[in-house]
Amino acid sequence: MDKQIKILSFLCSFDKKLPMSYKIKDLSLASEGKKQIEWAERHMPTLMEIRKRFEAEKPLKGINISAVLHVTKETAALVKTLKIGGANVALAGSNPLSTQDDVAAALVEEGISVFAWKGENETEYYSNIESIVKIHEPNIVMDDGADLHAYIHEKVSSKLDIYGGTEETTTGVIRLKAMEKDGVLKYPLIAVNNAYTKYLFDNRYGTGQSAIDGILRATNILIAGKITVVAGYGWVGRGIANRLRGMGARVIVTEVDPIRALEAVMDGFDVMPIAEASKVGDIFVTATGNTKAIRVEHMLNMKDGAILSNAGHFNVEVDVKGLKETAVKVRNIRPYVDEYTLPNGKKVYLLADGRLVNLAAAEGHPSEVMDMSFANQALAVEYLVKNRGKLEKKVYNMPMELDYEVARIKLKSMGIQIDELTEEQKEYLEQWKSGT
Repeated sequence: MDKQIKILSFLCSFDKKLPMSYKIKDLSLASEGKKQIEWAERHMPTLMEIRKRFEAEKPLKGINISAVLHVTKETAALVKTLKIGGANVALAGSNPLSTQDDVAAALVEEGISVFAWKGENETEYYSNIESIVKIHEPNIVMDDGADLHAYIHEKVSSKLDIYGGTEETTTGVIRLKAMEKDGVLKYPLIAVNNAYTKYLFDNRYGTGQSAIDGILRATNILIAGKITVVAGYGWVGRGIANRLRGMGARVIVTEVDPIRALEAVMDGFDVMPIAEASKVGDIFVTATGNTKAIRVEHMLNMKDGAILSNAGHFNVEVDVKGLKETAVKVRNIRPYVDEYTLPNGKKVYLLADGRLVNLAAAEGHPSEVMDMSFANQALAVEYLVKNRGKLEKKVYNMPMELDYEVARIKLKSMGIQIDELTEEQKEYLEQWKSGT
């Protein structure tokens, strides 16, 4: 532990070859990180097309950006695009377990101020967020979960020249909407999460695949034949439930929203309360965006050997604190798998300490789907810069014209052409007199 602290302290200092501050695990990992980033960029054609334009036009010249995002190879492709567009970028991780240390090192060599490493404790996590605000006062704030936005609103007393911010995930948008409702927002926000080319694909196909990838890497169990319980049937839950079914699992959905529950039934899933599902499930995956979707009372009902995992942004969906207080014995079985022995003698297995299983135990979403999500982020940042001073202090959805632009570029990269409306068709859609 002492050795690690020394390494981190050294890397936080100013380097003669790299005139910016940073705090990462090991700079010598950079060569491996560069290869990972190269692989991601090869599979992110939409973002690369935007990068070409940014390189020519420099729309972000001189703009300071502070970003709290998962430090992955895909995020690196985005951050490099922003830098190529002229921005000064400081980056911290949005989850203590999601940082890819080789990627963090590679970004430092690219001239990005990175404050992140895999395995941060809570104090280090928030200290890194503080660092990326102090390193240069941001004009644009990018976030995944709204911890950076909350920090600026609660802790930063100095007047910052912030043009606006973006938010990547459902959980963060919920927090920001609450801030807007309370009238405390200090700058306009774009809910990138709400872009159609984000949530219809990233949330559904990205998480649907990567959450299962995390479960498999952590456990190496067979999915086929297992009774799996998916808590929440939003876009993330839909994706996970459908992918589990595709792998041969018998899927149960739990919900509090009657419309979503009805949709799950019509989609062919069993729907029941978590109190009932807890008795029969082999694998549990939470995707609610809310706290304590699975509580201790449910865990005590579970089968001996039940597996608990979370695909929501924060580690609150499974009551980890209650589980730790209730268990009579805890031991680590394998990386990202902790065995908890309950008072009734049953054992349950918690993956990745209840944090995002797809990023803690695996690599997160495939690059192809993050291509659209981060293309939206890049265009949202450009939009905020272009519209500085013109937007109200509220949460905006992604402008539809930018959403369509992302879809058009993505389709082109896939070699897919679509029809266009004729002038007659356009006129027909704009009038009301024509009928039968």
